[in-house]
Amino acid sequence: MTRLFTGAAAAVTTPFIKDRIDYDSFKNHLTYLKNNSIQAFVVNGTTGESATLTHKEKATLLSIAIDVADGDIPVIAGTGSNNTADSIHYSKEAEKLGVDGLLVITPYYNKTSQKGLVAHFGAIADSVSIPVILYDVPARTGMTIAPETLGVLAKQHKNIVGLKDATGDLSHLNRLQYVVDDSFSFYSGNDDLALPFYSLGGHGLISVLANALPKEYQDMYEMAQRLPKRAAQISHKLFPLVDALNVDVNPIPIKLLISHLGFGEYSLRLPLVPLEKMAQDVLLELFEHTRKDG
Repeated sequence: MTRLFTGAAAAVTTPFIKDRIDYDSFKNHLTYLKNNSIQAFVVNGTTGESATLTHKEKATLLSIAIDVADGDIPVIAGTGSNNTADSIHYSKEAEKLGVDGLLVITPYYNKTSQKGLVAHFGAIADSVSIPVILYDVPARTGMTIAPETLGVLAKQHKNIVGLKDATGDLSHLNRLQYVVDDSFSFYSGNDDLALPFYSLGGHGLISVLANALPKEYQDMYEMAQRLPKRAAQISHKLFPLVDALNVDVNPIPIKLLISHLGFGEYSLRLPLVPLEKMAQDVLLELFEHTRKDG
């Protein structure tokens, strides 16, 4: 069976220079990711600060990503919102630009019912002909995709091909796996649960920290398939840094690391603000220790 991707994808950050997008640094970062084993670019997601990007900015970022990927790895566009009509519009535009797939989050703030999820996701999927990955992150949206809902959507809409599961609940993953066939893909949205997620049959990870350590995350996935003990060693090495990223909301900490690597300034758009200097120093010291430890 053909999946959109397996292994480690990066939920790519968006660099800024005094509130303007630094497109050169974005392109350079993507090139770095591609040259270091990343398996897919996920652009205009939460980590990319999509909530504060204009429509034109999102389209430009996607065009750059498509150019860098050059058909070698898939480009997946975040096009979900709590407005179904807007999601359909952005999804169609992304398809016209040439992306390989879409990542569509559950509605937030106004939320909906499980019946509403079926209608919302179904309308978006039916508006395009490319693969759609659903995104379940209840910590940000206040709702979860029920197994029965996923079963209906996967059965009724053949281009709904996967789920990014950021529930942090591995028993929930087990329940979801029962309602779809083996062609359906499951991707973890939690860096700290990547290895146990793989052990339960997960097909990959849409990662925050892989923005800075792409090869390490792809190596962990590959070792999980062949040498579980080696995969566990990699996971143990990465865990302190993964845990340290919880010092503030995503993507505030990861953008510090990306800037440290030379891909743009350490800058965010309001309402996000940078870490305090002391917290920056602690995080960077741990990052360098993790890199050298490899």
